[in-house]
Amino acid sequence: MGDSEMLIAQTSNTMGYSTAGRNSIANVDGASNIIQEANAFSGVTGEFPASTTSANALNMDLNATTQGPYVNKTYEGKPTVGMANINQDVANFENAGVVSSGASAYDSFVNGSITSEAVSAENGNSSHDAGANAVEPLSEDGSVLAMSAEEDRLWSIVRTNSLDFDAWVALIEETEKVTEGNLVKIRRVYDAFLAEFPLCYGYWKKYAEHEATSSTEKAVGVYERAVLGVTYSVDIWLHYCRFAISKYEDPEVIRRLFERGLAYVGTDYLSYSLWDEYIEYEYRQQDWCRIAMIYTRIFESPILYLDKYYNSFKELAANRPLAELRTAEEAASAASIVSEVVDQVNEGEVRPDTSGQSPKLVSAGLTEAEELEKYIAIREEMYKKAKEFDSKIVGFETAIGRPYFHVKPLNVGELENWHNYLNFIEREGDFSKVVKLYERCLIACANYPEHWIRYVKSMEAHGSLDLAENALIRATQVFVKRQPEIHLFAAWFKEHNDDILAARAAYQLVHTEISPGLLEAIIKHANMERRLGNLDDALAVYEQAIAIEKGKEHSQALPVLFAQYARFLYLATGKVEKAREVLDEAPEHVQLSKPFLESLILMETVMPLPKRIDHLDALVEKFIVPNTDSPNTTSIAEREDVSTIFLEFLDLVGDAQAIKKAHDRHLKIFLHNRLASQLKKRQAEDVLASDKSKLMKPDASAPSSVQSLMGAYPGVQNQWTAGYGVQPQTWPHVTQAPAQQWNPAYAQQTAAYGGYPASYATPQVSTSVAPTASYGAYPPTYPVQAAPQQSYAQPVATATTAPSQQAASVPQAYYGTYY
Repeated sequence: MGDSEMLIAQTSNTMGYSTAGRNSIANVDGASNIIQEANAFSGVTGEFPASTTSANALNMDLNATTQGPYVNKTYEGKPTVGMANINQDVANFENAGVVSSGASAYDSFVNGSITSEAVSAENGNSSHDAGANAVEPLSEDGSVLAMSAEEDRLWSIVRTNSLDFDAWVALIEETEKVTEGNLVKIRRVYDAFLAEFPLCYGYWKKYAEHEATSSTEKAVGVYERAVLGVTYSVDIWLHYCRFAISKYEDPEVIRRLFERGLAYVGTDYLSYSLWDEYIEYEYRQQDWCRIAMIYTRIFESPILYLDKYYNSFKELAANRPLAELRTAEEAASAASIVSEVVDQVNEGEVRPDTSGQSPKLVSAGLTEAEELEKYIAIREEMYKKAKEFDSKIVGFETAIGRPYFHVKPLNVGELENWHNYLNFIEREGDFSKVVKLYERCLIACANYPEHWIRYVKSMEAHGSLDLAENALIRATQVFVKRQPEIHLFAAWFKEHNDDILAARAAYQLVHTEISPGLLEAIIKHANMERRLGNLDDALAVYEQAIAIEKGKEHSQALPVLFAQYARFLYLATGKVEKAREVLDEAPEHVQLSKPFLESLILMETVMPLPKRIDHLDALVEKFIVPNTDSPNTTSIAEREDVSTIFLEFLDLVGDAQAIKKAHDRHLKIFLHNRLASQLKKRQAEDVLASDKSKLMKPDASAPSSVQSLMGAYPGVQNQWTAGYGVQPQTWPHVTQAPAQQWNPAYAQQTAAYGGYPASYATPQVSTSVAPTASYGAYPPTYPVQAAPQQSYAQPVATATTAPSQQAASVPQAYYGTYY
């Protein structure tokens, strides 16, 4: 066995490994960081390696996860089916050092400063800019290798934005084109790219192919890093197995690799390609027993093309003797049953002619054909059970349009399908299936924080904090590390698990790197400090943020920060005067805006008496009244909304004089705008009504539809009155009162302004209205209930329809083509 075979097959008695193992995805010398596999199959009990990038360290025995039904399981009294007892008992989570080392990354923020350990990535480079920290490639003699101008240009792009997938692809293509077999530059670009996008299994394959040109051992090293990076990908295991088949002759080495992959992806609905490759390999070995065992294992899980496998199994069973299909354990078990029964008969304990025979005696007396029939029947029951479950999930599976990773966003329907699928599997209650489906989901949905958050919360709910931590590490350090949402969730998660230092570090990372000035992070951080009893620290969070924002020109966050700080001071600490001081200071540093004034009005609403009405009135007037010296760029709609909100506030706490002052100002500024808007609306309705009337008038030169119908069928009895038979169906003429220039509803809307000075009045007929009609001038943000309005210029029929014409309403469908 060569060195490369040792990399695949070498056993290991320990699974604990340090951060170096976790960083193995993107280390330049991948072979040095490969986590060695345990003796997993072929009769050797061992353990699988655990990986932080795949959450393989499941808190369960593998017999209950992937291969459980096939290992050490007796089917209706039959001997064991399977090759070995696969023991992936990682219940002790022997690689907990990996999780703790990753989880401690947040703890590396000391007093707001970020240490180098804090930003060390899961993939061996910076957790934020893999491309930015790529070192210059060196030749064997230590000199820096020259790069083409295009390489330099592309490297500068990915250093600036390491998420530019297209630039990475172009850089890889350019490097491969100009390297001429120089693996140093190849390794540099692939290591940097795969540190950023570890789920791109196709690029792992290409990387391994490059390494294979010089060393099989290094190619194996790349594949080992690949299966750590995207463990639940059927495709990467398939490529790895095909590579091993092409390089190694020892069947046991190949089988161990197949079994490793199937332990993770064997129940994947789309795992048929890996199963096919395994079956094809065993057919070349002509190991019929193993082939039958593989089919038996397939029948336990609902995968695609299950019918094909069942038919192939029956064909195999029909063409090979049962002795070749049974495993050694099954054959030994059957022989022991026969021997035991024979001994009982010889000793007289069981009489051959007994009518009530025991199961063992029945089994011992079966012919080979009957035993084969029973052998097939057992697997048929497994197949039927799998088909039954398949009928429940096939809808979810067929709705998965893209099961692999890509930087392009998924459509809403596919994202919703993943949520529905996860809901269903979680209701089923099989923890193994839950974990594996989440891992499948997080290949396609790796760029969506909500799926990572759901996974973490699900594992926490199942009591598996190790898996929850593991998923959180991958999310915050690799896949969605630049999205503040996941770091805010991490802070919440750490706080609720009593890791306060890590929670603070998560907030600090958002403040300093991910999204400086993010209001949600500032507010949540301050609230956490309040919950911990650190009011001074909570106030410091706001004060530091305000100080930073004051130094920015036209800060959008500063007005809201002032308002939130005042709110926090009043509600969380009870410092009323301090809160008002903050609000008084705010206008000196911020430009008045609708959100800011809304916050001020709301704060004054909840604060104790006396209310500072004059102070608010001055701010509102400054905002809504046009000023030629400093023109207000705010839209008139927003200014009207602020005025309306202030009127509501005054109606609640103000006196009559203050209300009248604000009301008069509101009407003077916004009444004209309201009337102009209503006039435009009426004009648009007039045009629409005119166009509709034109469409309703038939062409006088064309015969009516009734006349055409009667001409075509002269013998048909006329079912309509003479009036309908000779006249085209038209809209009735509308007679309007001369003085009524528009709908009365509009008069009601504006009549409220009649009680105010003539400068505000409208040329309308005075109409008596209820006192609340005056509020009809407020914008729709605060609507008042009123009777439904009629549409303008709605025709009103003046004639009374004769009884004989009422009966003719049914055949009017012939005239429905107009509308």
